[in-house]
Amino acid sequence: MQLLILGGTGFLGPHLVELALAKGWHITLFNRGKSAPTLFDGDKYKSIVQLRGDRDPAKGDGLASLEKAIAAGAKWDAVIDNSSYVPRVTTASAKLLSSVTRFYQLVSTISVFSDLSIAPDESTPVSTIADPTTEKITGESYGPLKALCEQAAQAILPQTTCIVRPGLIVGPGDDSNRFTYWPVRIARGGSVLAPRAAKPQSARVQFIDVRDLAAFMLRLIEDGHAGTYIANGPQGPLFMEEMLAGIKCAVSDPVEFVWADEAWLLEQSVQPWMGLPLWIPVGPDTAGAGCANCSKAFSHGLTCRPLSETARDTIANFESTKGERPADFAWGSGRAPGITAERESELIALWRARG
Repeated sequence: MQLLILGGTGFLGPHLVELALAKGWHITLFNRGKSAPTLFDGDKYKSIVQLRGDRDPAKGDGLASLEKAIAAGAKWDAVIDNSSYVPRVTTASAKLLSSVTRFYQLVSTISVFSDLSIAPDESTPVSTIADPTTEKITGESYGPLKALCEQAAQAILPQTTCIVRPGLIVGPGDDSNRFTYWPVRIARGGSVLAPRAAKPQSARVQFIDVRDLAAFMLRLIEDGHAGTYIANGPQGPLFMEEMLAGIKCAVSDPVEFVWADEAWLLEQSVQPWMGLPLWIPVGPDTAGAGCANCSKAFSHGLTCRPLSETARDTIANFESTKGERPADFAWGSGRAPGITAERESELIALWRARG
């Protein structure tokens, strides 16, 4: 299998590369060489062809190295577009590669759905944006622009485009640290502040281990499955309390969860999603959060490893990469999500003082 990856050195990319190499696939990487430029140096990776350039044809040499490789006869069984954010750039790559690949796989996001009041599946309408020509990526434009990237690829390769929409990607190498907050905090032991919904079994969470996502993407390529897939996990419902209890099982230090009501946490200005990561307060406007229908992906080969394995490996990766983080890294400090240890202690004391 001849595989071209656009990107390849970020969070998901290295896992794709390692799995593809293990399968004996021949890999070409196209990227700027700015993120981890020596990541694939060494004898293990000597078979990888590394092309330098920019996805944006208007920047630097743009796609010139890809064009040169194609002129010399390069063809690929599949392309993984791992770094599409604006449709103009996606269009340029898809047009260039349409005649030299049989399969175009684009990594999108579940954020193409902005209405959290409903549980989406692949048929749910995606978000739109007032100005589809904007290339300014914000919290509001990110999802709609990804949806436009999907449409750009599908317009050029309508029969052979595969859209993968992951939710929150977690596990080793995750530098967003959203899920990471919980395993690392729980591993520290002691009293852990946690959010509790009025109806705990309505507070669902979803995420996917990066290794499971990479394996699923390569499985789709092997099986030749085009179309669109929401790739999220686990396979069944997972509630916030179950997630934290599952992570607790992966650590050895004593842990006591202090469950504070959602309404009270909001009164204390605790920020959902980033203040206490993965927490989305339950209400009519968020009834679909954590409930995306992923049955199509599971029927096409997606599998999810145990939560305890993801938690243990996340902790190990966090500990092994301490030297790579900024000196002023601290939870809740602006460098990372979560709340500071001092703020957590203060909130726990206030909650307990309520009697």
